[in-house]
Amino acid sequence: MTSAPQIKIPAVYMRGGTSKGVFFRLQDLPEAARTPGAARDALLLRVIGSPDPYGKQIDGMGGGTSSTSKTVIVSTSDKPDHDIDYLFGQVSIDKAFVDWSGNCGNLSAAVGAFAISGGLIDPARVPQNGTAVVRVWQANIGKTIIAHVPMADGEVRETGDFELDGVTFPAAEVQLEFMDPAADEEGAGGSMFPTGQLIDDLEVPGIGTLKATMINAGIPTIFVNAQDIGYTGTELQDAINGDPKALARFELIRAHGALRMGLIQHIDDAATRQHTPKVAFVARPAPYTSSSGKQVGATDVDLLVRAMSMGKLHHAMMGTAAVAIGTAAAVPGTLVNLAAGGGAREAVRFGHPSGTLRVGAQATLRDGEWSVTKAVMSRSARVLMEGWVRVPGDLA
Repeated sequence: MTSAPQIKIPAVYMRGGTSKGVFFRLQDLPEAARTPGAARDALLLRVIGSPDPYGKQIDGMGGGTSSTSKTVIVSTSDKPDHDIDYLFGQVSIDKAFVDWSGNCGNLSAAVGAFAISGGLIDPARVPQNGTAVVRVWQANIGKTIIAHVPMADGEVRETGDFELDGVTFPAAEVQLEFMDPAADEEGAGGSMFPTGQLIDDLEVPGIGTLKATMINAGIPTIFVNAQDIGYTGTELQDAINGDPKALARFELIRAHGALRMGLIQHIDDAATRQHTPKVAFVARPAPYTSSSGKQVGATDVDLLVRAMSMGKLHHAMMGTAAVAIGTAAAVPGTLVNLAAGGGAREAVRFGHPSGTLRVGAQATLRDGEWSVTKAVMSRSARVLMEGWVRVPGDLA
């Protein structure tokens, strides 16, 4: 039996927010993978090390969690007033599947720095010192992200004293603006609240009827009350991820919510759309100990939120879900807003398993429709390794 030797593909391994991923310039991919399709998916699956029935991704760059099973493709943009196109692929761990249905808000913090260092930004737009403003077209959902990337002596500045719960070491702050974050992808109804209601009765066979806020902002998200599903909102990963029955219940909620939101046409379609929608549960503030041992007091936050990602409780909070949280909190009457105490607000600080996070959003009601101009939050990013990834040559 003969086999093709490995090939090398230029790549950068980066942390963005509380996620990690393998970043590629579109031009560096093998020709067959430069366009969407089976060849691209097969390549990215092999790079990350999926599908892996052991769930560890030992033979790839993935880390066996949804936060570390990610890929990014960046190219110069032909969209007016944009610098780059950013395409995100969430790689399934145990299945031969790459989900292109949504964005990764955490890795959004890294794409600007990657593009600058990779020569994809017009040098005239990059200051020697100060802040480079990178205009990003998020190609998965057709939205604009403005990344404010710190610069020092002509290089991206990655070190600093900005601390982000869920990330061990401080780094330089990257501010992100998610412009007009209400999703308008095909089948989502083109509305922030696709059902037309701030709170719905969501019938889930085997569970019952749950109060739910279903929103398209940042990423399609289904919010339910923690107490309605037997939780307090102070849970850490082990309380849920080690409970197969709990994970199955969350998947039922996600599937029926996706159907209600118009994201899928049949309940079975949820299995082919793992990245979206997200499911999150909310609760009023309460004290708890975070996964790092940090004490979070009831007065430190406006509400508690726990969110599921790719079938497991996230160790912190997905950036796109944080946008959904901030947006929903800004709309009086949603479950998120009510958990935060109700009323009008332009920012919210919420507690998650790793600590706390603040996100801002301004909502307006016009002609019976809610809209948000932008959501703002801060993240950090850092290059972990750069060079080449290697894959068997028969994938090229």
